[in-house]
Amino acid sequence: MKQIKIFIELTRLNKPIGFMLLFWPCAWGLALSYHYNVEANLFLKHLVLFFLGSVLMRSAGCIVNDIVDKDLDKKVKRTKERPIASGKISVFKSFVYVIILCLLAFVILLQFNFLTIILGLGSMILAFSYPFMKRITYWPQLFLGLTFNWGIIMGWTSLANSISIEPIVLYVAAIFWTLGYDTIYGLQDVQDDELIGVKSTSIKFKNNAKTFVGFCYSLSILIILILCFIMTIDKYSLILFLLFIASLLYQLIVFKTKDPKSCLKCFKMNNFTGIYVFLFIYSFNIL
Repeated sequence: MKQIKIFIELTRLNKPIGFMLLFWPCAWGLALSYHYNVEANLFLKHLVLFFLGSVLMRSAGCIVNDIVDKDLDKKVKRTKERPIASGKISVFKSFVYVIILCLLAFVILLQFNFLTIILGLGSMILAFSYPFMKRITYWPQLFLGLTFNWGIIMGWTSLANSISIEPIVLYVAAIFWTLGYDTIYGLQDVQDDELIGVKSTSIKFKNNAKTFVGFCYSLSILIILILCFIMTIDKYSLILFLLFIASLLYQLIVFKTKDPKSCLKCFKMNNFTGIYVFLFIYSFNIL
């Protein structure tokens, strides 16, 4: 029982916001492709597969992140009790878990077409190099955006078996969304991060965080509107888009740079943001 508890802490399965933020872009890409490739059973099957893949890869990514950051995590109040940093589990055993999780994710990846398999394998480079970014650049959140939203492209290709402008535009919009919400998340650790010497957009823009996040969210909204123009979407779908805008405005109003609880609350709000965008894109098929 103790080992199960440690495994859950290690993979953050007790904090589903992580794998949901990885899953929603996959679902967006699927819903976007479904608009052109109407196969309901395949769409639903791929939703399930991408959800399982998101859980597995997010779990593996968390372990890799904790292995790389074990010495840094010991110095940060919020992370010092993580299983590897606190010595509850060895690095070797943690790495074995990574291999098992990646093998299971690979089995799921093999259910897709060849193009999607190649894209999935390529995403591994992004996923496992992300933990090093905070050591070399103030823009690790941008790199996270590139990584976490790759599922948009994969979701699209899993149904369309080709690349097109639509998922690429949505991918760019999602990158700015992630850049915004992960900057909010990083504000929780600004003081500790500055002391130990790691970098983030939260530190870079700590005195103008709301302006920066607002800029990122505004660009995300604008780029999605450009996508709607490209696709000549029915104007009634834009009613659902208002939910997306409202969720971003809510975050901008509520989060405070020196209040970690408000930052965490607004970060978690993005699970609903992901749902709103999914419903908005899915509405293209029924309106």
